[in-house]
Amino acid sequence: MSIKLALLKSGESVISDAKELISDEKVCGYLFTNPHVVELRKTLLLTEESDNSKKGNLEVILTPWIVLTSDTQIPVPPDWIVTIVEPIQDVKKMYEEKVNGESN
Repeated sequence: MSIKLALLKSGESVISDAKELISDEKVCGYLFTNPHVVELRKTLLLTEESDNSKKGNLEVILTPWIVLTSDTQIPVPPDWIVTIVEPIQDVKKMYEEKVNGESN
């Protein structure tokens, strides 16, 4: 699998097994297999200290990209991709566990 994180024009971050669709030696699109939206939520840590700086962590949430489809492979035109990057190892592992049914 080639798990990648894609930033779309819509602003969504999508993690999937991504493959280039090539025609006449040109990339004409991407095929996302089992795509999930990556959402970040900041969790605040409340303390009794008088320090006004708010400390917290980021919570990563993965949800299926297009919830109302049974398709597992979705083609995406190249003009909708802003960039494709390698996800950090923890997010990659989280995605693999979710897709392989090892966690909820």
